[in-house]
Amino acid sequence: MTYDFDKDFWERHWKEGRVEGPRAVGGNPPNPYLARETAGLTPGTALDAGCGGGAEAIWLASHGWHVTAADIASEALARAAERAAASAAPERLRWVEADLSVWRPDAPYDLVTTHYAHPAMPQLEFYERIAGWVAPGGMLLIVGHRHAPGSTGHGHHPPAEASVTAAAVTARLDGETWEIVTAEEPSRTVTGPEGRPVDLHDVVVRATRRR
Repeated sequence: MTYDFDKDFWERHWKEGRVEGPRAVGGNPPNPYLARETAGLTPGTALDAGCGGGAEAIWLASHGWHVTAADIASEALARAAERAAASAAPERLRWVEADLSVWRPDAPYDLVTTHYAHPAMPQLEFYERIAGWVAPGGMLLIVGHRHAPGSTGHGHHPPAEASVTAAAVTARLDGETWEIVTAEEPSRTVTGPEGRPVDLHDVVVRATRRR
């Protein structure tokens, strides 16, 4: 099956996931790689590209970053804003409804990050596009799905078109412009919506823009 990750797809995804409780869609904690890879950085401006339920954007804001959190789905942004209202620093968050395949920021960011975002454009082209929004000396952090056998649907089992490898991502980052700091393909286990353990196969790429 081929997925069209357009606005209609994501609005349906978030509306169907509008349930209460800690395991609801958008109720997940921030991605653990975010804290690890940003440790030691001086907070500045950040873009969370495809922010979904806002966990990563809220975490960044609570740690001193001024965050633009962009997503194509108004339903996702509404849930994120609700969650942010009870957070430590909602004033450092700006929520933007945008199709990132055509949207452009007004200025580059000190940090551009994305976590499992699937746009309506080829996955690697999306990563290359958002990399262009990193300021010189800034950081790009990509967390994506690594394709695994049996992964044929969305969610914890992403289709091939939404999956990448670390080598494929780093190949898009020119060595004269980028210093690759992290390029890993870790696996981890999380608790799924029904309380069952779910294995995640991830790709984590962190790069610093030289110029």
